[in-house]
Amino acid sequence: LLVALKQPGVLSQADNSASADMLTLLREDIRVRYAKPGNVYLGLVHRLDQPVGGVMVFARTSKAAARLSEQIRQHQMEKYYLAVVTGKPDTAADCLQDNLVKDRRRNLVRVSQDEHGLPARLTFRLLATVQAGMLSLLVIRLETGRPHQIRVQLAHAGWPIYGDRRYGRQTSGSQQSQDLALFSTELAMKHPIRQERLFFKADPPSTLPWTLFEAGLWTGQTDWADFFTDF
Repeated sequence: LLVALKQPGVLSQADNSASADMLTLLREDIRVRYAKPGNVYLGLVHRLDQPVGGVMVFARTSKAAARLSEQIRQHQMEKYYLAVVTGKPDTAADCLQDNLVKDRRRNLVRVSQDEHGLPARLTFRLLATVQAGMLSLLVIRLETGRPHQIRVQLAHAGWPIYGDRRYGRQTSGSQQSQDLALFSTELAMKHPIRQERLFFKADPPSTLPWTLFEAGLWTGQTDWADFFTDF
């Protein structure tokens, strides 16, 4: 395995642009660090949207890639995110279930009003609110890995992610100039060979809007799975 912290703005893998991507950066790091001749194998088993930062796991061998991909298909890899949203959910915890449809031409995803599309499910807990309920901090367990899923489902529920220019409210002001406040804070999985449970955790950056909340809300947590034992 190779676990890395992706910075916002970096692609998960290369596209047609000249933007930096994690696969290329990490392959070059492995090549230099271990003096590897020729092509370096590194398997991409999941992605983060370009504006999203946080923890990612990559496979160093094809066997590890196959077994991690199978964990994802079986919903055995646990993915936890922190998000700052505009507004305040009506409940302290809930499950969102929607069908999502992707417009590939426009690269946009929407919630289907009928039964068409792919099922998407996430659960969340409300950790704190600030500014008289104008902003809320959520911890999210992602149960399906659809493109743009968290952003679309939260926006559809009425709580768009702070700084989301694509799915958020189109208003002027400082909010639209900020980075997307969505962060991959923890991954938990079985080791592909030894089978013991591993988890890898990182904290969001010390920038707005994260600094509006007490850092102890996330730095004191050892495993986000404990927040979802009743789901």
